[in-house]
Amino acid sequence: MAYNTIRIEKGKGGWGGPLVIKPDSKRNKVVSVTGGGIDPISQKVAELSGCETVDGFATSVPDDEIFVAIVDCGGTARCGVYPKKGVYTINLTPVGQSGPLAQYIKEDIYVSGVKEENITLAEEGAQVTQTAKSESTSSIASKSSSNGNGNGNGKSSFIVRMGKAVGGVVGKFFAAGRQTVQMVINNILPFMAFVSMLIGIISESGIGNVIAQAIAPVSGSLPGLLIVCIICALPILSPILGPGAVIAQVVGVFLGLEIGKGNIPPQYALPALFAINPQVGCDFIPVGLSLGEAEPETVEIGVPAVLFSRLITGPISVVIAWAFSFGLF
Repeated sequence: MAYNTIRIEKGKGGWGGPLVIKPDSKRNKVVSVTGGGIDPISQKVAELSGCETVDGFATSVPDDEIFVAIVDCGGTARCGVYPKKGVYTINLTPVGQSGPLAQYIKEDIYVSGVKEENITLAEEGAQVTQTAKSESTSSIASKSSSNGNGNGNGKSSFIVRMGKAVGGVVGKFFAAGRQTVQMVINNILPFMAFVSMLIGIISESGIGNVIAQAIAPVSGSLPGLLIVCIICALPILSPILGPGAVIAQVVGVFLGLEIGKGNIPPQYALPALFAINPQVGCDFIPVGLSLGEAEPETVEIGVPAVLFSRLITGPISVVIAWAFSFGLF
């Protein structure tokens, strides 16, 4: 079968790319991991390139058969999983190097904020994008050179080994500290700024009072929290609500404000936490199963099984949290 070379550019506010890529006889599947079936972007990529589209929530595809993965991650782990595995990744959300796997998100393998108009056939003779190698020859050389330093008497060899061991421990702690600071800068501080802005808007605009009058009767009772939990855990909605945990963030900030103002009893803080979070991770289920090298049959059964299980475990967790909330305040 003849395949076409396509060009994918970043959309408005996007990051990465442009990618000039072409499938082959082995890598010829476009995997849609967006939680809403096969989205229009996946369909257009497959149509222009001549590939086959696969719903990542319905089945699993071996990594070496994936031409490109389509995700809609708001900046959590999913946007970096496929780049880490060496798979070209299109993120429908305009997100750059973000999340715990940000170091794997490179411009030569990842592009975000993509719309249909950003996907076109490449010009004839266009050079296909090549991804960077994961391991440099210098690191290989350093490994081989370090393996050849075993000469010398026992005393000096012992001192050398001890020095290397201490240096290795210090190096690990230093690398961990550097990654922690980088993660704080890239993820935690922007989230704190977002929450601060959200609190300011809710407090000063009067929107909080309007929403409070509508949602307080529901959020201030156990049956109301169970209804919120069941709605968030519906298998049709939970994969869509999962990316970025936007719903949980917004509702959580709002509930915290109203509890602080006294509009909602404080004993409902713990069950409310579980009521607004049953959808967390539902968008990541097929990716997680893929990382665990699950068989395609396991993915096909496992994804709906986990989604439907949230309808059971979600309300149960709310009831348990409600029971344990007595005496906390």
